[in-house]
Amino acid sequence: MENPEKDRGRRRRRAVVPVGATGRGPGLALRLPIWTPLLLLGLLMTGLAQVPVPASAPRGFWALPENLTVVEGAAAELWCGVSAPGSTVQWAKDGLLLGPDPRIPSFPRYRLQGDPTKGEFHLHIEACDLSDDAGYECQVSRSETGPELVSPRVILSILVPPKVLQLTPEAGSTVTWVAGQEYLVSCVSGDAKPAPDITFLLSGQTISDISANVNEGSQEKLFTTEATARVTPQSSDNGQLLVCEGSSPALDTPIKASITMNVLFPPGPPVIEWPGLDEGHARAGQNLELLCMARGGNPLATLQWLKNGQPVSTAWGTEHTQAVARSMLVMIVRPEDHGARLSCEAYNSVSTGIQERGVTLQVTFPPSAITILGSASQSENKNVTLSCITKSSRPRVLLRWWLGWRQLLSTEETVMDGLHGGHISMSNLTFLARREDNGLTLTCEAFSEAFTKETFKKSLALNVKYPAQKLWIEGPPEGQRLRAGTRVRLVCLAIGGNPDPSLTWYKDSRTVTEPRPPQEPRRVQLGSLEKSGSTFSRELVLITGPSDNQAKFTCKAGQLSASTQLVVQFPPTNVTILANASALRPGDALNLTCVSVSSNPPVNLSWDKEGERLEGVAATPRSAPFKGSAAARSVLLRMSSRDHGHRVTCRAHSTELRETVSAFYRLNVLYPPEFLGEQVLMVTAVEQGEALLPVSVSANPAPEAFNWTFRGYRLSPAGGPRHRILSGGALQLWNVTRADDGLYQLHCQNSEGTAEALVRLDVHYAPIIRALQDPTEVNIGGSVDIVCTVDANPILPEMFNWERLGEEEEDQSLDDMEKISKGSTGRLRIHHAKLTQAGAYQCIVDNGVAPPARGLVRLVVRFAPHVEHPSPLTKVAAAGDSTSSATLHCRARGVPNIVFTWTKNGVPLDLQDPRYTEHTYHQSGVHSSLLTIANVSAAQDYALFTCTATNPLGSDHTDIQLVSISRPDPPLGLKVVSMTPYSVGLEWKPGFDGGLRQSFQVRYEALGTPGFLYVNVLPPQATAFTLTGLQPSTRYRVWLLASNALGDSGIADKGSQISVTTPGLDQPSGEPDYQLPTEQPTGNLKPIVPTGPSKLPLLPVLFAVGGLLLLSNASCVGGFLWQRRLKRLAEGEEGPFPCRDGGPGSEEDRVRNEYEESQWTGDRDTRSSMVSTTDVEPYYHSMRDFSPQLPPMLEEVSYPRGVTGLKEENMAFPGHVYDELERLYAPSGAWGPLYDEVPMGSCDLYWPEDRYEDARGIYDQVAGDLDPMEPDALPFELRGQLV
Repeated sequence: MENPEKDRGRRRRRAVVPVGATGRGPGLALRLPIWTPLLLLGLLMTGLAQVPVPASAPRGFWALPENLTVVEGAAAELWCGVSAPGSTVQWAKDGLLLGPDPRIPSFPRYRLQGDPTKGEFHLHIEACDLSDDAGYECQVSRSETGPELVSPRVILSILVPPKVLQLTPEAGSTVTWVAGQEYLVSCVSGDAKPAPDITFLLSGQTISDISANVNEGSQEKLFTTEATARVTPQSSDNGQLLVCEGSSPALDTPIKASITMNVLFPPGPPVIEWPGLDEGHARAGQNLELLCMARGGNPLATLQWLKNGQPVSTAWGTEHTQAVARSMLVMIVRPEDHGARLSCEAYNSVSTGIQERGVTLQVTFPPSAITILGSASQSENKNVTLSCITKSSRPRVLLRWWLGWRQLLSTEETVMDGLHGGHISMSNLTFLARREDNGLTLTCEAFSEAFTKETFKKSLALNVKYPAQKLWIEGPPEGQRLRAGTRVRLVCLAIGGNPDPSLTWYKDSRTVTEPRPPQEPRRVQLGSLEKSGSTFSRELVLITGPSDNQAKFTCKAGQLSASTQLVVQFPPTNVTILANASALRPGDALNLTCVSVSSNPPVNLSWDKEGERLEGVAATPRSAPFKGSAAARSVLLRMSSRDHGHRVTCRAHSTELRETVSAFYRLNVLYPPEFLGEQVLMVTAVEQGEALLPVSVSANPAPEAFNWTFRGYRLSPAGGPRHRILSGGALQLWNVTRADDGLYQLHCQNSEGTAEALVRLDVHYAPIIRALQDPTEVNIGGSVDIVCTVDANPILPEMFNWERLGEEEEDQSLDDMEKISKGSTGRLRIHHAKLTQAGAYQCIVDNGVAPPARGLVRLVVRFAPHVEHPSPLTKVAAAGDSTSSATLHCRARGVPNIVFTWTKNGVPLDLQDPRYTEHTYHQSGVHSSLLTIANVSAAQDYALFTCTATNPLGSDHTDIQLVSISRPDPPLGLKVVSMTPYSVGLEWKPGFDGGLRQSFQVRYEALGTPGFLYVNVLPPQATAFTLTGLQPSTRYRVWLLASNALGDSGIADKGSQISVTTPGLDQPSGEPDYQLPTEQPTGNLKPIVPTGPSKLPLLPVLFAVGGLLLLSNASCVGGFLWQRRLKRLAEGEEGPFPCRDGGPGSEEDRVRNEYEESQWTGDRDTRSSMVSTTDVEPYYHSMRDFSPQLPPMLEEVSYPRGVTGLKEENMAFPGHVYDELERLYAPSGAWGPLYDEVPMGSCDLYWPEDRYEDARGIYDQVAGDLDPMEPDALPFELRGQLV
């Protein structure tokens, strides 16, 4: 294995390397012999750390620290080897002692490295920073073996490299410079130690013109270097980098920052590429394309073309890869471009001037046109004189004449200067026109050697004039009768003539033209001149009309002419009716004259009015146009308002033509407004809807105003929030209310007079119940009407309907009631009122206008008091020791309110006696009286108390016997309700509990098997129980025992025992349709279900063992409860109650001995007043639309120790008398109470929330007066005296 000391030596050589040394200097070689014995000594002392060195051992350093230089962030280690047993070694930094603790807590990056037992106390520093740049000493404290030792002070130098270079302009950016200009660039290094060196490189070449300054850094010992360079970029530097490099001993490679140079310089001169050899020569019409190029430049050159100094193209393109700019000039050379100078200019943003290259155009162009002056039309045998002139051309052209294929000699030629440096040529010609030359082409031709491939000509047709030879007309023969509307074709023909004869038509000396009215058919069609050989023709097509009758049509050609005449038959051209008056009124006489202006042949005139023929008188006609006949006829009429708008028609009939022409005259009779027979006098509308009162009126002129009035008030013609008068006078109403019902008067007026009409608006609206007597009361057996009065329109005979509110269908039947409806009043008549008819009724009125009206009313059936006395005698038990109290409950039903009175043994009870306190409660038809007797004495209070309930209709009473507390009576009505081979379901009615809480126990035996089995019923107050653990096909005898603190009821009563035989396994079980609540026997004994006959002998043994265990447990529990009961009785506490200081609730909480008797159908049951009434018919039911629940009577509130779960059946008093009334209790504000009810105190308002869950349970739980007790928990002295 390698020696650790050698390894540490190597580490030391790696760490302690002076700046610029190689790590193997002479100093290190000189110290190696000194280290050798120390290393050997360390090997000998391995494992003996902290062993004292004998006093004779030498003290001193065997390894000394040296100056060390490290880069920031690296680790450093200063060596210190000490031979000083018993001394403390620590390091000092710039005189500050770091402490002997190897961890050096004040400097987390410092620690002592090495084995102290070997004298190694090397200072190791992690992640060196500038704060570590200091002087260090290794110090050894004084000891018994020698004085203190201090090593030579060494320097730890920390090299800090520059982190960043800040270049101006910003590093990484692109700067734009102009070539040849000088710029300053500065570069500043970040903090460093030592100061870094800065160098500038321009396009990879070092810049020599640099000035540098070294400045102090942001901290002590740090420095920055700022260098500035002067740069003059050239075009070759474009796109190159200018780099700033910073170098330092602390850096392996220099850090750099650079900018990119964008050097701007001007482009080279432009060059024009000319197509062809002759620069500048072009021909007019040539498509000339000239390319201009300029190379170099940053940015590349901007090029533009100029023509005579004016820009003609500023579009150019650039190619950056080739550094060239190009611009193409495309132009069509025109004659006017001759002598124009085209130039291309190149420049950019750094150009000192514009560089140009230009060329001058030399344009060759022919004459653009040749013109012949003079007329080529001449009469035969006369001279024709013409001149031929060319437009400007370059070079000039020569002219020559041609007639057909024959060349004519010109009489004179002239040359003149023209436009654009060209010349104009002119030639004159004179020759004789002959008939045979007619139609030949006369041509002037221009030619030149410069345009050998082109010919320029101008031609004319020679026209020699001579006259026509013959003219005639072709058409219908003269004298033929033509019907108006007939199409007639006339043709004019001529032979010979030049120019072609101009054939012109005339009608009665007027030129015939072709009229073109925009909306009329063309009656005249004038054809064009047509030529066929030497024959010329022109036709005239006519649609004959009255104006063509006996008209003369003439065709002329120069001096020649031809004529024809037409005879046309036509109906009357116009039938006109003339009147002697324009303004007509009823009674006026009107004379109408009908005139037929012209017809051929004559016509007959007749009159009629709206189909009724009128007799007329012939009149003298006027002269007729178109050489036809005229006629006239008159008629006399007497006017009435009914004639207004009628038409009087005149008919002109031609027998020969079988055609009639008619005209009518519309009568305009002025008369005042008159209402028509269809005028509506009654309008029906629905409330909140719209109504339209129409107007059917006739008047001439139309009515000027329609004025509506309602109840003496005029409705605004401009309209209002709920009305508008339409243009025809109709009145429109919206959001109609019943207040708008009534007569509306309409007043119409025009210039001739006025008229009035009455229109009734009948507004239908939904019914509203105005009167409904609530409540409606009636004595039982009496008759009464429930009256419902409504306001509605319309009132219909069958609009009243009645409903009875109830959940059951039989509750809603109205078969025994009579419904009566008369006008706005509906009645529900009840004969022989019964208690079952009491409740809520709903009056529903529907007259067809939604919504129907609904009103609720309560029917109260008044009846005499009926006291609830379930059995002839109710018993209440109390201890007669003058310390207990008793509360007697008396509850009765009756309407109106009941007054209670009490007697004791037939003597009225003096309620002024402070021992007697009565509280009376009234809740709808149920009334209660609670008589509390304080300090019950056996001698004074064990008596028969009688409660009498009285109201105006009668009275009723019940007797309550106050007795001493005793053992409970046996249960009653024990019966089987279900049966299986292994179980029997039992049910019973509890008997009188003797004034104490009672519980039940089942005793049974299997016949033929000795011994009895006992099972406690749980919960103790249950009245149903399932006895399990039985055998199939076995007869059992079952007893039910009741017990309280004073003992049990015994088994002598026949109502508490029953015999039963379980069915076999193959027989169906006697299960009822419903399953009563069952409890497993979890009391004192859990019977074992036998699995077979072999197990039966074990049952007595098991029950005996179980009984012993049960008795032992009961004795322990009984002792504990006895001690607790004595403590409670000594403290006078009976348990927590909601109220302790007065009020009916607090008194009932203190009562323990209230009982009453109930009447049952078929059974007698004497029970405590704590019995609940869950099975009694409910007093309240949910209404169909809502289900409010009536709060319980105050005396019905369940107390913490009440016996619950007991049931009553078949009470003699009907429980649904006020079903419908009492279920309306909850909705506040629905209606007030029927009678005054006793207010409740703060304690009276405490109702448990669960009492509102089901209306059937309002009276389920009666106050319990005793605490739950274990058997025999009542002391004997408190049991009272038996009477």
